[in-house]
Amino acid sequence: MKCDYCRIVNVKFGSNVKLFAFVNLYECSIGDNTKIGAFVEIQKGAVIGNNVKVSSHTFICEGVIIEDNVFIGHGVTFINDRYPASFTDGKMIEDGEWQVVQTIVRKGASIGSNATILCGVEIGEGALIGAGSTVTKNVAPGTIVAGNPAKLLKKAKNVYI
Repeated sequence: MKCDYCRIVNVKFGSNVKLFAFVNLYECSIGDNTKIGAFVEIQKGAVIGNNVKVSSHTFICEGVIIEDNVFIGHGVTFINDRYPASFTDGKMIEDGEWQVVQTIVRKGASIGSNATILCGVEIGEGALIGAGSTVTKNVAPGTIVAGNPAKLLKKAKNVYI
């Protein structure tokens, strides 16, 4: 995979993946026909499905699974640790000394720009997350949520499911 100014280490690529400049991808998998925008980081163990669009300036950390046909807006941030800290008992916390909490984004969901997705949640099929929202709990399939914290606005029409 060729990409100017990209850092790509041990990534499993599907076919027809498009990458833009300044991405940082390592030890993750990216499905067929997926587009990864500029200034995106996808960490080890993350799984990106087929036909996914990840817009620029997005951070997808270890423990995140994104299924097929998902849209991720600009500047979306996923979180994978319920109790983040850098030090404990006077020493730096290292890999394996904290728990990665999984997050799943189901088929056909859309996440608006600058949303923050806390760990341990499931975003249902065809759900829509409003721009700037903070998702703190599961989002039901085919619903629209927005706000901080994200709250149900209504059932979506013409969604993926």
